[in-house]
Amino acid sequence: MSKTNYFADNQSPSAIKSISRKTHQGFNLIPGQGVEDHVNEESNFRDVCMCYTLPVDGSPKIFVKQRVNNGADLSDFEVSDRYNVDNTGLVCQWPSEDVLAYFCLSHADMFRSKRVIELGSGYGLAGLVIAATTEASEVVISDGNPVVVDCILLTSVNVKLKFLKLLVMGGFKGDSDIQHSIEDNSKAFGNTKVKALALHWDEEVTYNISNTFDVIVASDCTFFKEFHNALACTVKLLLKNDGHSEAIFFCPKRGDSLDKFLEKIEENGLHFSITENYDSEVWKRHQGFMTGDDTCPSYDKHHCYPLMVRITL
Repeated sequence: MSKTNYFADNQSPSAIKSISRKTHQGFNLIPGQGVEDHVNEESNFRDVCMCYTLPVDGSPKIFVKQRVNNGADLSDFEVSDRYNVDNTGLVCQWPSEDVLAYFCLSHADMFRSKRVIELGSGYGLAGLVIAATTEASEVVISDGNPVVVDCILLTSVNVKLKFLKLLVMGGFKGDSDIQHSIEDNSKAFGNTKVKALALHWDEEVTYNISNTFDVIVASDCTFFKEFHNALACTVKLLLKNDGHSEAIFFCPKRGDSLDKFLEKIEENGLHFSITENYDSEVWKRHQGFMTGDDTCPSYDKHHCYPLMVRITL
């Protein structure tokens, strides 16, 4: 994802909170807890290995390294300037990603034997869930920020995805056995191929991936209007031309931002549908927030509740 100078001036913790209006704990559809943390002495940010327990039979687990502090530091801005990307994927795990991951988990048949890509993944929880539970043929987890992609490569894809299946089959054996057991049990992940990819929406899609994906997923990726056309073009370039491919976005309205994005979708010859009530559990929690749930006193429907947008060629 490209950026403008807006980010360099406005990505302080207070600015990020202002534009995002995260729910206090998100929708908490996939509960997670920190199992190991590390403080970066240079930035003073705390990174944590989060263990997410998936609400399905066997209670499998996914491990994701992510930042705990809601903010960005100088090194983030240096990366932002060098690669012409934004930093929002580094800030935290956004609530719409939780909803997207839960929806994918609940609709595994949509992804079975399909080639799937997550755009603007941040820490990539949804992509990891798809790869681990749906028997997709391939999952590509992409973001424009190379720091985010490195996190996915080093801690989520190369190690933790295989370790997920190890946990389901044999339980946690402790760090001393993990590295050996990962290799010994790598086939337990099935035939799903998993890749992490640095992908900029405003660049021509290369990497031999044009028109190769059955399903595109993304969450909360339409806030910045300057990215709308590039994102719409990327969707069009990535979807297979077979009449069955689609993109599934979960995005709050955020003023007129979503509407403006959908205008670009139509301008690029794509079609879309919007669903407000797409899952009973998500809707129940949304209704609870709307009626004054104390866990989210600042909840606002138009900034916090993700609508489901399905996009086709």
